[in-house]
Formats: sequence, structure tokens, C-alpha cells
Amino acid sequence: MAKDYQNRQRDLEQLHKQILACRLCRENFGFEPRPFVWGRAEARIMQISQAPSLRVHKSGKPFDDQSGQRLRQWYGVDAGTFYDKRVFYITSIAHCYPGKTGKGTDRRPPLRCARLWLDREMQTVQNEIFIIIGSVAAKYFFPESVFTDLVFDQDLMLRDNPAIVLPHPSPTNWRWLKAHPEFEAERLPQVREIIARFVR
Repeated sequence: MAKDYQNRQRDLEQLHKQILACRLCRENFGFEPRPFVWGRAEARIMQISQAPSLRVHKSGKPFDDQSGQRLRQWYGVDAGTFYDKRVFYITSIAHCYPGKTGKGTDRRPPLRCARLWLDREMQTVQNEIFIIIGSVAAKYFFPESVFTDLVFDQDLMLRDNPAIVLPHPSPTNWRWLKAHPEFEAERLPQVREIIARFVR
């Protein structure tokens, strides 16, 4: 088992080098991309969101913003646990901040990033559970499903592992949270209980 993890970690480190060197979207972005990677092959939880924010683009640390603070509150974990690479493998559909649209919102993540890198990450990391954050990431994995139904699905599976879908914790997502008060009242306690099983 230890040798298997060593081999997987070696493979993951090689994959990370390729991701960090990727500049395929430079012309589309109009600025120098800054891919991020975070986690080890033995991480028990794989968290997949949409794309890094501008703040993460600058810091190189995932969810290093208000969204991350709220997300850790939702999980019931401290920053030390959240950033423990043996516990959380943190990735996204796009590994780089995609820039802004003309309306000032973040661009949609380029799906070719997920097709090129994310599937290989999912094959290499031996996580026990998936956490999918936001409607864009949820649609990538469950294209035929209604997002709200996914959030409240207690039997969701992804690649033979249990999966949790969460709304994006961004402050700009207040409309969905206001429209679904049962999320914080009923679903979040269940989510915290589940995550506690894997934070050990």
C-alpha cells in the first residue's frame, strides 16, 4: 500500500509540473496564466470548483478569499485542516483564473482545461469522497441533473465514490442561498457530519 501511494504521488508530482507549465489559454486570457495545484495523492477529499478567483491568481493559494472563509465554516473545519494536502485535494474545472467578461463577472472556465488535466488528477488521487462546488462544476459532471436537486441528494455518486454538491460560497451567490434557507438549516449539518468522517 505504501509503495502504491509512493508511485501515485510520484505520478501526481509529474502531472503537477505539466499543469503548472501549461499556457494554452494565454492568448484567450490576455494575461499570463497562473495555474494552481494543491494536494497529495493520498488526500481523502477531492474538492472540485469552477476556477480560481483573482485573489487566488495573485496568492497562488486556493480559496484564499471570502468564499474560502465561508466554505470552511460550512465544512466545520479550520484553515489548518482545509489546507492539509493529505486531507483535501483542491482543484477545479479550470486551473487558472480566467479573467473578467465585459460585464465584470468572471469568465466561464475553459472546458479544455478539465478535459486535459482534471480527468488525470481524478485517476491519480485516491480520494474517498468528492465535493463539487457551484453550478458550473456540477453541470460538467451531471449535465442532465437539476442543480438544486444535486445539492440535496444524499445518495449522489461520482466514479464509484460518494459525492456532495454545494452552491458556490461566494458572497455574490446570495440569491440562491436566500431562496433555499433549508440548505443552511438542514443540508449543512449533514454535510458537516459527512466531512467529519474523512477528517481524521
